[in-house]
Amino acid sequence: MSTAPVWSVDPRTGKPREQVAAEATDREVDEAVRAARSARGALADRSVRAALLRTAADLLDGSGDHVVEAADAETALGPVRLTGELARTTAQLRDFADVVDEGAFLDVRIDHADADRTPPWPDLRRMKVPLGVVAVYSASNFPLAFSVPGGDTASALAAGCPVVVKAHPAHPATSELCVSLLRRAAVRVGLPADVVALVHGFDAGIALVRHPLVAAAGFTGSVRGGRALFDAAAARPVPIPFHGELGSLNPVVVTEGAAQERGEAIGAGLGASMTLGVGQFCTKPGFVLAPAGEGGGALVKALTAVVSDSEAGVMLDHRMRDAFVAGVAERASLDGVEAPVTPGAGGEHTVSAGFLTVPAAALASAGPHDLLLEECFGPVTVVALYEHPSEIGAVLSRLPGNLTATLQVSAGEAAGRSGGAAELLASLSGLAGRVLVDGWPTGVAVAPAQHHGGPYPATTSTSTSVGATAVERWLRPLTYQSTPEALLPVELREGEGGVPRWVDGRFFPTPPVS
Repeated sequence: MSTAPVWSVDPRTGKPREQVAAEATDREVDEAVRAARSARGALADRSVRAALLRTAADLLDGSGDHVVEAADAETALGPVRLTGELARTTAQLRDFADVVDEGAFLDVRIDHADADRTPPWPDLRRMKVPLGVVAVYSASNFPLAFSVPGGDTASALAAGCPVVVKAHPAHPATSELCVSLLRRAAVRVGLPADVVALVHGFDAGIALVRHPLVAAAGFTGSVRGGRALFDAAAARPVPIPFHGELGSLNPVVVTEGAAQERGEAIGAGLGASMTLGVGQFCTKPGFVLAPAGEGGGALVKALTAVVSDSEAGVMLDHRMRDAFVAGVAERASLDGVEAPVTPGAGGEHTVSAGFLTVPAAALASAGPHDLLLEECFGPVTVVALYEHPSEIGAVLSRLPGNLTATLQVSAGEAAGRSGGAAELLASLSGLAGRVLVDGWPTGVAVAPAQHHGGPYPATTSTSTSVGATAVERWLRPLTYQSTPEALLPVELREGEGGVPRWVDGRFFPTPPVS
């Protein structure tokens, strides 16, 4: 049976570049999943997993020019941005290799048998083990860091889970290049190439999440697409974890004191953040509550200058461009909405950045203006101007879950000498997985303390997709009771395994000597 061809398309012209693959049939998806499952035993050795991750990073770096060229041709993100993204991608692969070597993610706990307890305790040994085959759905806006070689793949491999990636249609050639490098890395360290596989096509994505041998899934994309997959994962005869990042408004609250003190600087910072990458960051500040007075006027004036000076840009593909143009037009047509700088089509293949303003009172209760509380992917933000601070709480109470929330405060408020900054920060903390004060949310540091997630619809779980703890998504706890030492995993044996552990209620950074 023939399937539809998969073309690489130049977003700068809208013209096909080359056919790189064909959409996978149900049979091909099944073959990929079964091959991945057959390879899972080869990932049991932590030292081999760490070697795979480091070798993959080395091969990606070694082919960096080729990878960046391929990604730029399909995304128009530019060599500078993509070179930085590649560096982030290879760094997180190496970071997860360090996580594997260190072993704390296994959460090893040993309680020796104790006949004096009531009731008596048997010998109990607990650790986390890999779930199985993980389905990864690539993101459009990060062709490297959130796609084939990205954080979901890296963290799943670190956990010991083979991966089948569903490629994003916006960058299929980049996906094919990257998966070839990952498979080459696997073979180089003595693993089957099938620890990582790639499939293309919408139907293949549905078949993948429904496959009975897929044990978990990670997704970054739209609310509509992610929710459909989430529902499919839950509707299976055996439901599976679905860690989806779906959408985020990333609200910003500017206090009156902050606006009076540095409204111009805040407006300039907002303009730079919301136009970064043609507004295609998942952490773009898409909604701002600012005072309607003099300070807010300075903010809007500075925002106008920055956004007016920004050049028209190419979005990732024409479907996204069309959705952006239609979305801003619908929002701008609402009563009371003004466009100091009109966003929309910048040319046949480009878009122009802009922003909309609206009285915050229009958003304090349900109505047609609720559309302004939904993410619009692209270089646009909504500035809701409040007349009284009480309007802030009324609007915040109506916002959905977000990846980030930002508070801009005055120096006095930051020092706790004036205002209700602590109360505002508490309100924002209930809306997001990461809260910022006097900063901008674009840019997500890949650090152990990072959390990239948030209440629905930002994500469908409480986990992070960035940072060391992302590995926890692909693990489950398992306890061995009264098990002979020779049959235990090496990490649970007395004085072995080389990993941190809890033993009889005491923590040991290194295994105690038996």
